[in-house]
Amino acid sequence: MLSGQLLRRLFSMAGRVCLSRSSAGLGTIGPVEAAIRTKLEQALNPEVLELRNESGGHAVPPGSETHFRVAVVSSRFEGLSPLQRHRLVHAALSEELAGPVHALAIQARTPAQWKENPQLDMSPPCLGGNKKTRGTP
Repeated sequence: MLSGQLLRRLFSMAGRVCLSRSSAGLGTIGPVEAAIRTKLEQALNPEVLELRNESGGHAVPPGSETHFRVAVVSSRFEGLSPLQRHRLVHAALSEELAGPVHALAIQARTPAQWKENPQLDMSPPCLGGNKKTRGTP
């Protein structure tokens, strides 16, 4: 039987949306992605948390967890500038950003902003870090 506290937690989570999307579409969640999700949920209590591992679109070994895009919708962002919002996300993920995560694209929005545009942006294709592919000699 579920405790009252656990039931309240489950019901509070029912109103929130949490998605994970792998760039490969496999839907598998690795340990870094799981840690990112857990830490953002604990720090920001988001109404929406969409997390996409985009590592597969970069020049990294298969199964890597180095490049992520996240949309975090939280009332904690009310009245904060975009920079302040990003700082909150960075503070929550300081361990991951100091280690395995090479790139993190952040969409930090208030619930009202998310209602206006409820979509996780797409990252541009990786150019592999080669300057010649960017048109420079």
